[in-house]
Amino acid sequence: MKLPISKRLLACAALVEPGERVADVGTDHGYLAIYLLQSGRASRVFAGDIGPQPLERAKENARRFGVTRGISFHLCDGVKGLPRDFDVLVMAGLGAETMVQILKGGPWLRQGRYRLVLQCQSSQNELRQYLSEAGWKITREEPVRDGKFLYTVLEAGPGLEKLTPGQHFASPALLRSESPLVGDYLRFCRGAVEKVVQGLEAQGGQKFDYYAAALRELREMEAERCR
Repeated sequence: MKLPISKRLLACAALVEPGERVADVGTDHGYLAIYLLQSGRASRVFAGDIGPQPLERAKENARRFGVTRGISFHLCDGVKGLPRDFDVLVMAGLGAETMVQILKGGPWLRQGRYRLVLQCQSSQNELRQYLSEAGWKITREEPVRDGKFLYTVLEAGPGLEKLTPGQHFASPALLRSESPLVGDYLRFCRGAVEKVVQGLEAQGGQKFDYYAAALRELREMEAERCR
């Protein structure tokens, strides 16, 4: 029986170092946790979810795919109540607002050896902005196309990295990626920001200034990649 795991989850797994202990927060169906153990990528997985039904589904899937050792299941709100003896925190398929709230609920994450692997489903610029302001540095970011959608998966660790408005949409780590999808991602972000700028142009103000600055930077990033 083949595990029905998506490309975006596989991209998250690729940023887990072999043998690491993983906290999979928002595990949902548990496919990422199962894959990490099946492939030997993780030595242990703490699978957490705030919903009892998704957690029961993850438990059942773990049994179906023969992964019962090395995994524990936790009904918890983010990292609250989750064991802390892990190396990397993975969150995938959640929106920026939810991810930010979870990270705010675990200030101790920045004080240890923890890494983050994050695949944000919406408002990725807001997640990057929060990381920049909260003492996290994005060390790697890779674009991934899953079906008709284009996402990124990022890795972050404790550190100082002040991002500009344009970098909230495309981090320096993303621009360092050798993936051919970087250009597509930049075009997608630039197009989305152009629409926001057009909608705010008549009223002006601080929000317009922010998005206008981001748009200028994104255009410069695209031009630089074309040289």
